[in-house]
Amino acid sequence: MISEENLPLLGVKVLDLTTVVFGPYTTQILGDFGADVIKIEAPGGDSMRHIGPFRNEGMSSIFLGSNRNKRSLVLNLKTEKGQEALWRLVEVSDMFVHNIRPQKIRALGFGPETVCQRNSKIIYGGLHGYREAGPYGGKPAYDDIIQCISGLAGIFAERDGSPAMVPSIIADKTAALMAANGLISAYVKRLRTGKGSYVECSMFEALASFNLVEHQSGETFSPPMDKIGYGRVLSKYRRPHRTKNGFIAVLPYTDKHWSDFWDVVNSPDCASDQRFSSMARRSENIDILYEKLAELLIARDTEEWLHLLTKADIPASPVNRLADLKSDGHLHDIGFFRKYEHPSEGLLTAPDTPYQFDGESLPIREHQPQLGEHSRQILSEIGFSEEEIAEIIND
Repeated sequence: MISEENLPLLGVKVLDLTTVVFGPYTTQILGDFGADVIKIEAPGGDSMRHIGPFRNEGMSSIFLGSNRNKRSLVLNLKTEKGQEALWRLVEVSDMFVHNIRPQKIRALGFGPETVCQRNSKIIYGGLHGYREAGPYGGKPAYDDIIQCISGLAGIFAERDGSPAMVPSIIADKTAALMAANGLISAYVKRLRTGKGSYVECSMFEALASFNLVEHQSGETFSPPMDKIGYGRVLSKYRRPHRTKNGFIAVLPYTDKHWSDFWDVVNSPDCASDQRFSSMARRSENIDILYEKLAELLIARDTEEWLHLLTKADIPASPVNRLADLKSDGHLHDIGFFRKYEHPSEGLLTAPDTPYQFDGESLPIREHQPQLGEHSRQILSEIGFSEEEIAEIIND
């Protein structure tokens, strides 16, 4: 593991007023990079503490998955003492991140104008469902809603005739990655200029832009040159393919891949078919191409195909289920699944992050906190007396 002193965000203090997954996953990324993330929770705590399997009440699996490398402070922001404590933290912090609806955070007195006036160097992160300036601004937003309104669920209708949702909270997690990028970029700007920023990252805009990277297609041009939607990924034949004994993923991509693939499957007719002679021609005939590929792959077992295709350097893989990841040889050999001892939850397993710095993974420095676990510690750090701390905690 990379040593703590070499973590890129070491010394950055983040106030995390987020709940559910979009916000907590954003701030977990900052914590993984070394930031001191203070998770500020209402007296009832983050609702995700109670969803999914748990050993102890308030420490569910999904909460554990997006709240490592944080400390927990309980504050009732509807009280004067709770607000006073938060203002003290604002004055000494580098980032203030929330996913409260904009009208509600302003009603509490912690809108971007007020916070940035109090600390001109702070980076204020407003993680919203929809950009505040638009007509949807301030509406509630959750993953299911954003998958549908952003066009993601509708992409399935283009291919299959009816909309469907990705069986993952992909809107929350994708928007979180974008939000973390924005916040880190604002911090780099502050290093350069000495000035803070108000960074707004919204789920609807995040997923709309994400979906249109390839699917804007012909509508990239004005006037449009073709219809919206990227034909290759909308092909009904783009899917895991059946073999004699299961499924396989295969993607010959370059001209050489396809030439070698036709040799491996012993199909000289396809090799000479002009419809498949170049990337442009294959794209024009993608359904025919993928249908032919599917017909050929049924002839052998998955293991046989993987051996032949790997030998020919053609991209291919098994079709893992979630449970198969624990036994994947590559993940096993790189130590991707890490065991660690949590002081209250016992032995836990965490997947590694995708990052390596100079060949080393990011450490788990702080275990996922119990509700209010660090309240006394954090309040003491900002100068409250024992009597004041007791009053705030009991507020």
